[in-house]
This record gives sequence, C-alpha cells and structure tokens, in this order.
Amino acid sequence: MLRRPARDHGCTDPLRRFACVVALILVGFVGTTARAAELSLDVSNMPRIAAVDPRFQSYNIEMVEVTGGRFWRPYGATGTQVDAKADRFAERSPIDLRDARLRKLAAALSPAYLRISGTWANSTFFADSDTPPSAPPAGFKGVLTRPQWQDVVDFSGGADAPIVTSFAISAGTRDANGHWTPEQAQRLLAFTRSIGGHIAAAEFMNEPDLPAIGGAPEGYDVAAYGRDFAAFRNFMKQAAPDVMVLGPGTVGTGDDAAALFAATAPGIEAVSYHHYGALSARCGSDRTPEAALSDDWLARTDDTLTFHRALRDRFAPGRPIWLTETAETACGGNRWAATFIDTFRYLDQLGRLAKAGVQVVMHNTLAASDYGLLDERSHLPRPNYWGALLWRRLMGTTVLDAGIAPRPGLHIYAHCARDSPGGVALLIINNDREQPHDLALPAASQRYTLASENLADGSVQLNRTTLALGPADQLPALTGEATAAGTIMVAPATISFLTVATAGNANCR
Repeated sequence: MLRRPARDHGCTDPLRRFACVVALILVGFVGTTARAAELSLDVSNMPRIAAVDPRFQSYNIEMVEVTGGRFWRPYGATGTQVDAKADRFAERSPIDLRDARLRKLAAALSPAYLRISGTWANSTFFADSDTPPSAPPAGFKGVLTRPQWQDVVDFSGGADAPIVTSFAISAGTRDANGHWTPEQAQRLLAFTRSIGGHIAAAEFMNEPDLPAIGGAPEGYDVAAYGRDFAAFRNFMKQAAPDVMVLGPGTVGTGDDAAALFAATAPGIEAVSYHHYGALSARCGSDRTPEAALSDDWLARTDDTLTFHRALRDRFAPGRPIWLTETAETACGGNRWAATFIDTFRYLDQLGRLAKAGVQVVMHNTLAASDYGLLDERSHLPRPNYWGALLWRRLMGTTVLDAGIAPRPGLHIYAHCARDSPGGVALLIINNDREQPHDLALPAASQRYTLASENLADGSVQLNRTTLALGPADQLPALTGEATAAGTIMVAPATISFLTVATAGNANCR
C-alpha cells in the first residue's frame, strides 16, 4: 500500500518530480484505501441550497470575432517578455461560424447562452445590408453585415444557445444633443426576428465603467449613462418585451461601478457583471503560473461577487445575478490560460458561483486568444473545454451543500447528478501541488479524474488517458471508473468528478 508522502518526501526535488507526480496521480486512482479519511461525505443527506439556470455554463464570442478586426494576439512560441507586450493586438478575419468542428463542440456544451458583445460591440455599425460599406460610418469603428449576423443566428440555433448581446453606443448612435438613439438597435432586432433568431437577453453597453476604452463619447459620465439606459430600457420594453434587460455589465468594483449600478437598477431584470482576477501579461501583469493554483487566486471571484451582491440587495433586491464575462485574466489571458493550470480556476469558479446562487456564468471566449475554450486556429479542445464538457454531462442544476467548509488546497462542491434521480455529483479539486487528501465516501461511485504529468503543456488526461478528438472529430466517451465505497485518495493537483447514482438524496428526485 502506498503511503501518503510528506512534503519533504522528494516531490520538490527537480530530478524526482516527474516520477513522483506520476506515482501520486496513480495513487489517486487506487480508489479505496485502508487509511482513516480526513473528511466524510454524506451524499444521502446533503441539503439543497440553490438552483442555477439550465444554461448556467455559457460562453462568449466577441463581436470583433464576428466582424473581423484587431483582437488580443495569441502569444507566440518565444516566451519572451517582449513577445508578450510588443503588440497586444492582431488583425483577424471573421470567425467561421459554419465550421463543422466549432459547431459540434459548441453543441456538446448545450444548453447554453451565446453572448455576442465585448468592447468592440460598443462601436460596431450594423449595416443592414449584405455588402459592407467601404469604411465604417462616422462615429463607428467596425461594421456588422447581414450575412455575418445570419451566421450568428444559425450558430445559435444549432448550438441550442440563445443570443445575449449589447448594442452600439458610440458617437454614431447619438443625436445633436449627444443622447443615445435606438435606430441601430431597432435594425438589429428587426433583422434578427426576420430570420427566425432569438435574443434572450441584452445589456445596453459593454462595461460602462470603462467608457473611454469602450467608445463612449468624451466626458461620458454616470448621469449620461443613467439617461441613456432609461431610454434603452423604454425602447426594449416596446420593441422587444420578450428580451430580458441585463445591467449594468461593469467590470470594476469601485465607486464608478457602484454609481452605475444605482443608475441602472430600476430598469434591470437581472444583474450582470464581469470578473477578471487580474490583467494578463499583455497588459502589464506580472502574475506567474505558480500562483494559479493558490487559494487566494481561486477566491478572487468571491470578492467580486460579494461587491455586486451587496449592490443587488440594496438597489435591486431579488434580481438574479449573471456573470456575463469572465476568464483567467483580462486582455486575452496569460499563456497558461490554454493549459490544465487554468482548469482549476475554471471549474472552481463554476462550483463557487453555483453554490452562491449565481444563475449564469459566461466564459470569455469560446475560441479566441489564449483564454478560449478552443484553440482559435484549429478549434481543437483545450483542457478547460474538457472540464466544461464533464461539468455539462455530470453536474445538474440543483446545488447541494457538501457539508465541508472550504480549506486550503481542497475544494468540494456537490450538485444533484444530471439525469440521475436521487443521484449526487461531486466536484473535488485538490489544488495543492504536493499533498494528497483522503475522503470517506460511503457509497459506490463513478470517478472521473483530470490530471496532467505537466500542468503547463496543454494536455490533460481523464483516468490516465489523454483526451483528444477521434476520427471525424468524434468526442471521446468520457467514461468513469467504478469506485467502491470507502476511503478515496485524491492526488495532488488533480480534479475529480464523482457521481453517486445510489445516493438516494431526496432533494434530487
């Protein structure tokens, strides 16, 4: 029987690290052991504490991806600091939303919401024609054509992902007094209806607390935003009463964000906000991958939610909360956003926010720059995609209290199992790079453990098998391993889902 290694057992020795990590990963699959467990999981009696939207796990495709334009440049292969900062942006052609692989992989995450927005959407002109003008009209920076939006609508339908969007608010949308006018929004809504599309929800603009970056008129302030938002809401209630109005869609947690929230609150049907734990290296951050598994890093999403939930409770009590944009870091993500290192953040964030009652979490992006779930060139899955797919297949919408308080290096979340009456699904994240954990589970389960021999190489294994698409882009089976009741070893730096079909939890019937 393998014993738990002490922290000085040799895993920190570079010459032994590979062998030690492999051994610990294998230990994680032993299943049950004879050691006393640190914690016990009583799956049959876990109480219900929340429920999330069936489209809880969703994603963004940025407007600039649809139209083409300058977006965050993926990092090159050199790894130098100059490479990270020399040119933040790269010109890109419009994303091919007809691509069979992209559509297939997006559909596998359904049901979801598809958010088409982002900073560039604030100043994108809807041409309402098949052919774009030779240049954007005055007061706009980009152009969206009918065929491009048709592709969005078709993609949305094929992926079972209703559209969430925002509208242009730049100088080209304004009257002689500088007030926002709904002409552009009206045209986009009318065309969407004419081709059978469905917009489920809309924000007025993207990130109003960054007005200068977002293309708003010079000097745009809270008063101007409040006036424009009121006009937007009145327009939406008349022109598209079936579209949920979200707001304010801010990214900060300062006084400006609070003031914008107060100005928006009377007209919203759900609170929307954005969260990035930091900026990426492109925008000057010096965060390292060594910190990416720390408890402090994982907990940053709590701080942002706490800020917005307090505002919700004060100004819009009872409104549901949606996180409409989030990723590893802003500005396209760091290099490790495309590796298994970030899957700890991705899945832990879903677990935390579901437990807190957040209804929808929209990852940025589906397939652009380093934080995309899919590689933007090949559309092949990255580790976060495999984590997202396991969440979609295993975790239901009823959230349970696992009965275990958060502790350093170990995070446990529980939901009713998807499509398994009475069953419970567990998400167990060991973000400690060295220390295993032993948990008592008094019921047989199916175990799905994600691990990597090299956290930063972009690959990930499920139950010791590297995940990859098969012929004709066939998704792998993602089958679990039968695990008997008893004490389960959770290896360092691994993520495990366990489904207990025989839990008999009355909250899950």
